[in-house]
Amino acid sequence: MSVKNILVIGLGGVGLHLTQRLVHDGYGVTVIESSPQLISSVNDKIDAKIIEGNAMELACWQRAKAETMDLLIAVTNEDSVNMIASIIADRLGIPRKVARVRSPEYGYENSFLNKNDFKIDLVIHPEELVAQEMARLVMRASANDVVDIGEGQMKVVAMRVNPDSPIVNKTLKEIDLLHNDFRFKIVAVARGIATIIPGEDDTILPNDQVFIMLHEKNLPQLMNLMDMREQSIHKVMIVGGGMVGARVAELLGKTVKITLIENDKEHAEELASTLKNTDVLLGDGTDVNVMVLGGLMEMDSFIATTGNNETNIISCLLAKHIMNRSNVDANAKVGKTIALVKKEDYLVLASTIGLDVALNKKISAADEIMKFIRMGELFSLAHLHGVDAEVIELAAAPKSQITKKPLKKMRSMLQEKQILIAGVVRNGGCELTDEHTVIEPNDLAVVVSATKSLKDARELFK
Repeated sequence: MSVKNILVIGLGGVGLHLTQRLVHDGYGVTVIESSPQLISSVNDKIDAKIIEGNAMELACWQRAKAETMDLLIAVTNEDSVNMIASIIADRLGIPRKVARVRSPEYGYENSFLNKNDFKIDLVIHPEELVAQEMARLVMRASANDVVDIGEGQMKVVAMRVNPDSPIVNKTLKEIDLLHNDFRFKIVAVARGIATIIPGEDDTILPNDQVFIMLHEKNLPQLMNLMDMREQSIHKVMIVGGGMVGARVAELLGKTVKITLIENDKEHAEELASTLKNTDVLLGDGTDVNVMVLGGLMEMDSFIATTGNNETNIISCLLAKHIMNRSNVDANAKVGKTIALVKKEDYLVLASTIGLDVALNKKISAADEIMKFIRMGELFSLAHLHGVDAEVIELAAAPKSQITKKPLKKMRSMLQEKQILIAGVVRNGGCELTDEHTVIEPNDLAVVVSATKSLKDARELFK
């Protein structure tokens, strides 16, 4: 089902971030928000119709012209408001409903009252989403991240470029010529605060974070080329025992030994009695002595999930230094650091100063909602952590612009829009493109696009 008009309830962190993305992508967005102060602070940031009022009052829904909406997204901080809003939306004929529900007692498959009782199509729990993502990233021990593309046939691998890397200070064209025993394609680069969708003349520099797309069968060869070693995960340290930290410990504790540092005595005691396979330490997560006494030098990964941005970033930097300072042996492991960061601006900062991965709850929630919205329009969607870029799969319409000439003749236009046609799915297989590739009508293409260019990418295939 195609979505054009969207009603958002709540302009808090998730609501504002999501509304900005929806407006940018060309959706018609109407927002109901009860706080005049919040409305005043964001009025110049979003080009959406904003209605001041209580979402529990039907008059607000009438002013929002709810009967014309294709989708409701209820993301206030109150579970009860979001769940009731979904019921109201259903009564008013809005066909699809998304609601933020944090309490496990309501809205979920096994809850006393599940999502069907509240007419919810997608339940969003930002803390659960980011905890699941952290656990996934820890278990992907060899690289910063690995994203499955084309039903798993292709992978996008994220890694930091060291000064002695075989691809450093070389253009993409030179890399293709030098390393042609198996095919891979660098599809995105994070450099400082910039996201680059590279062309063949772009040069890879030390400390770049690169995103490399290749066939699954060639992953061992890439790891060998980049001197990446498979690392088994045995020990993980977590700082912060809040909702995210405790859930990560619960998820990883099934297979990994966890050390969790919590600075609140009462909460630390509670965690110690409920979390399995977890040693809970009382202390400050930015205190080097506490970290070292907790066994940091033996850890495979370090995760900071406190409610303070600075604490999370500083503790990860300390951990990175301590974990890697002991790894002077060329064959030793290199610990991975993951930080929970509330401010989007800090995500770029965290990556720039050396953290492996920084995650944000509202971005994780918005990504999940955007994926749900686009299910009818895209075959799949994956966000690349650390850059403002997405990997999408698009089907080429018979008379679309993308089908009219080889990719080399579209190179300058695609680069200008920060779009890369990276692969094509044909005859049940997925292959990387080159400059001679012609996208045929009805082909399914794997496209890497700057987030801001998603709309342009979709237009090329219509």
